[in-house]
Amino acid sequence: MSSCNGNCAECSSKCEKQDLRLPQGNFSDVKKVIAVVSGKGGVGKSLVTSLLASETRARGFETAILDADVTGPSIPRSFGLFDHALGDERGLLPAITQTGIKVMSVNLLLENEDQPVVWRGPVISGVIQQFWQEVVWDEVDYMFVDMPPGTGDVPLTVFQSLPVDGIVIVTTPQDLVNMIVKKAYNMAKLMNIPILGIIENMSYIECPDCGKQISVFGESHIEKIAADLGIPVLTKLPIRPATAAMIDHGDVESVPMPEIAQAVDFLTK
Repeated sequence: MSSCNGNCAECSSKCEKQDLRLPQGNFSDVKKVIAVVSGKGGVGKSLVTSLLASETRARGFETAILDADVTGPSIPRSFGLFDHALGDERGLLPAITQTGIKVMSVNLLLENEDQPVVWRGPVISGVIQQFWQEVVWDEVDYMFVDMPPGTGDVPLTVFQSLPVDGIVIVTTPQDLVNMIVKKAYNMAKLMNIPILGIIENMSYIECPDCGKQISVFGESHIEKIAADLGIPVLTKLPIRPATAAMIDHGDVESVPMPEIAQAVDFLTK
């Protein structure tokens, strides 16, 4: 049914559940799809996506990023990608980063990167489906999908249309973290998507003199929240001013972030 939200447990209809996942394009072989989500904006979800992809690629895996944050795309700038995406007789070609990560984002299709995307939900959802089916992804071991914040049209489209193997929830150590995590957790459960774990961003800042970890956003409660939900904490990422500077210069692939290795160990095992 057109009004189906994917939650068969609360549905009174007797219809058979349909598999709405779209097939890959003829020139794509994506083996694993991991969506990076958050219950709200401003938690550094795109940063985490970029770091996960960079570390995965550094280990020799064919890696890709599908930027599903259509109205707020930031992935291309993080990697220093400013040229327009090209195409050939096979379809749309992803941009390639310095280390070989394949990227597709709406910013690679706009005339100017600061041009606003003023599209309604169905149009945005259609773009996501086109990125999946019409981009020539070729061989990809791990595709990371950078999701927009919240639980609206785009997450619903991604969860229904793409063969998502699992999600990583990104959050920060603030008082409303419980609500943030549970929003993403509950939507994934509703859509029967496995939850791979939580990454806490902006967990602390290191004193440049003594190296002490300072919890600028308050003490973290992520371990308890994760334990209550039965999901692992993949890693905690610190605030480092040098990281922001490198991303501003489009050099996220060179960011020294050893903490991300723990998460990639889990995701690629």
